[in-house]
Amino acid sequence: MTNVKTVFLLVLLAGLLIGIGYLVAGPTGAIFAFIIALALNIGSYWFSDKLALKMTGAREVTPDEEPRLHVVVDNVAAMAGLQKPKVYIIQNDSPNAFATGRNDKHAAVAATTGIMRILDDRELTAVLGHELGHIRNRDILVNAIVATIATAITFIATMLQWSLIFGGFGGRDRNGGGGILGILALLATIILAPIAASIIRLAISRQREYGADEAGAYITHMPLSLASALQKLEDYSRARPMQVNPAVSHLFIVNPLGKVDFAALFSTHPPVQARIARLNEIARRTGNLG
Repeated sequence: MTNVKTVFLLVLLAGLLIGIGYLVAGPTGAIFAFIIALALNIGSYWFSDKLALKMTGAREVTPDEEPRLHVVVDNVAAMAGLQKPKVYIIQNDSPNAFATGRNDKHAAVAATTGIMRILDDRELTAVLGHELGHIRNRDILVNAIVATIATAITFIATMLQWSLIFGGFGGRDRNGGGGILGILALLATIILAPIAASIIRLAISRQREYGADEAGAYITHMPLSLASALQKLEDYSRARPMQVNPAVSHLFIVNPLGKVDFAALFSTHPPVQARIARLNEIARRTGNLG
């Protein structure tokens, strides 16, 4: 169901791109914007793991330095049938973790010193199951596709804005004449299209979190341990938020900024209580009470 919702949202996002591209220059406008957005985001896709690790201050550690973390990652990777990712530590008391990488052969998991302190081994295993679920679900690839389309939409809206300022697009109606309705449609597109793209992009991010929760629960057979870990992480993160660049906040298993989002539509993560309820349902349905 999560993947179906993601596909629906991707189709909706692509439809928005085609619609405003057609408004500017017909199908050519949408294709042109998509090509530019693809060029802008391809580098991000190939180097996203390095960028994320650098922006969070993560440091790669050996099994001698962090034996507990390496053992858990070894076990979870074997459960998931994935190649073991590189292992990183973030020196931060706020408990959190994330995974990055375009596939299992170019992947890394990072955990804060805070999460290592507050979670027991079963909870830590469940959290890393969630993170390897992101890798197995190819969420970095999905996010790159979403970012490409959303960037294209924002690019077109910016083109429209400058075109309106300099008179290059005079709100032409179907007969080629100017009109107040055309100008109003143009203004609405400039204002609303980037907002709509952002809302859809964040909705996809939330769906991928649900998907990773489900994948992690089935990988480790510990849905209740993941539910327990999420509650702990939520409580501790709000009391002790991370000082981290908001651009990478969506990567973490819970919102690291410790803020309650003013509206669910603009949240990178689904509500923790909703995630816990889903995990409890998985436990009830499968009989996995770990």
